Amino acid sequence: MAELPGYFRFCLNTGKLVLLAILVSGGVVLQILACALYNNWWPMLTAITYVLLPMPLLFFAGSERSSLFSESDSSWVNATKFLTGASAVGSIAIPTILKHSGVIGWGAFALELSSFFVFVFAIMCYIRMNDEDDYSTL
Repeated sequence: MAELPGYFRFCLNTGKLVLLAILVSGGVVLQILACALYNNWWPMLTAITYVLLPMPLLFFAGSERSSLFSESDSSWVNATKFLTGASAVGSIAIPTILKHSGVIGWGAFALELSSFFVFVFAIMCYIRMNDEDDYSTL
């Protein structure tokens, strides 16, 4: 992208940020719709895991963010991987347990899982954006 003019690269980067904002907003809307449409606010428990999901990365990973995708001997990075994975599994397990126990219906369950997958897609897009590192060339 070095051959593109600066203003065009800026517009592309702004478009990427807008896409991320739309994805996260869509995930939040699906989360709220899962609760509001079925008049049952138990599915909002998964919002706790969405808040807890980035916390190990913020507290334990530090500047070693690239080591999260490779093997590491650091116990802090391993703890970060474990806690992030446990929170991600909890994001799927909570709606599944609520559906299995009969607390929520199939519609709320489907909206909860779609909300999770929208959030995961947004995180993957964010990671991909940071790998390109276009912001440092502006």
